[in-house]
Amino acid sequence: MDKEKYIKAIKQLALLKSKSSRMRLAAEDWDKDWKTLIATSMSAQSRDEVTIKIATELFDRFPTLEKLASAKYLDVLGVLKSLNYNKTKAKNIIACAKMLVNDFGGVVPLDFEKLIQLPGVGRKTANVFLSEYGFDAIGVDAHAAYISKKLNWTKNKVPEKIEFDLKELFPKKDWKRINPILVRFGKTYTSRKEKDKVLSEIEKI
Repeated sequence: MDKEKYIKAIKQLALLKSKSSRMRLAAEDWDKDWKTLIATSMSAQSRDEVTIKIATELFDRFPTLEKLASAKYLDVLGVLKSLNYNKTKAKNIIACAKMLVNDFGGVVPLDFEKLIQLPGVGRKTANVFLSEYGFDAIGVDAHAAYISKKLNWTKNKVPEKIEFDLKELFPKKDWKRINPILVRFGKTYTSRKEKDKVLSEIEKI
């Protein structure tokens, strides 16, 4: 870890947080681990506020993991009708629930390699889930990738490589904070022009 670069980056991270609105993200505030995982997987390529509303409806209709695992595809798809990539997500949600029930005793594994075996759970979703439960992990989505490149925290475009660059730049104690801060900042400034203006100012500190 380059200490000078880290000091600058941690100041930039604090500024990003201070300039962001406080909003609930899709991975936050669920009462069951499986709900956190499913909602996080549903949020891919979808807005958090839309995902939270639809996930709440889904969990009201199927209040247990077992009921979700035995749900009919068309019933789940009906709930997800206004969500991006709803057909694929509906299939993955049911398959993921079944695998959690059959292979993991209804408990979401707190292990990266096991998580990415689950249908619909990729690297980003697994890392966001683990960080939500206090583990040292960095989820890299479109917001995190864009902001990291703009602030010269990385020169890579591949999410996995960006993740490793961030892990080199920040010590473990900071990892779990990074994705929520970057996502909230990215969602606060919906105008690309306004976002880039603020990022340009932050990059110069």
